Amino acid sequence: MKFSGLQKTSLLDYPDRVASVLFTPGCNLRCPYCHNYKIAVDPQPPFLQEGAALQILESRKKYVDSVVITGGEPCMHKELPRFLAKLKERGFMVKLDTNGCFPNVLEECLPHADYVAMDVKTSPEKYKLLGTTDTANIMRSIELLKAGKVPYEFRTTVCPEIVTEKDMSAIGEMVKGTKTLALQQFIPNDTLDKRFRTIKPYTPEKLQEFAVALKKSADTVLLRL
Repeated sequence: MKFSGLQKTSLLDYPDRVASVLFTPGCNLRCPYCHNYKIAVDPQPPFLQEGAALQILESRKKYVDSVVITGGEPCMHKELPRFLAKLKERGFMVKLDTNGCFPNVLEECLPHADYVAMDVKTSPEKYKLLGTTDTANIMRSIELLKAGKVPYEFRTTVCPEIVTEKDMSAIGEMVKGTKTLALQQFIPNDTLDKRFRTIKPYTPEKLQEFAVALKKSADTVLLRL
């Protein structure tokens, strides 16, 4: 595998753990609020090769024993399961971030993952705003995680226009019966669509209303403000 970058230390990406973060190049979606669009849309060299990445991680293992694989979209890369297996062989805890569009690769990854965070971005009919109309694979990934043994969370970045109050019930139906759903605040920073850089996020109070509406669909609804 090759990577667009490595963040040596993160306190935010793996719940309750200090982790290193590897970013995979490329993504099949085009979310207008994406902050990692430079590596998602048009990844450019120099790339970090797999061997060099493993060497860096090994050298820091006494400080950081967890690795997050994020993107872009990691499951676009068919060699991902093999790479996760190498991380596990070296004794790392592994978290995988995914948009759920590649359930076959996700299924191959699960034996080598300790935690999975899957984006449930909006209601099924609105995925066309993000670059796809095929939500069958997303639903299959949801069911894979719900039926499996690997700890997981579903997460929704609550971006105005993409996620509205009307979308909440559909999102709730998509993940119904899940253990954990996290609602994440949208940050109008350096986004793919420049128009979204000036869109005003929902207030914390509004996000709390959304969380209350979703409590019947998930055991736990987290707010990340």
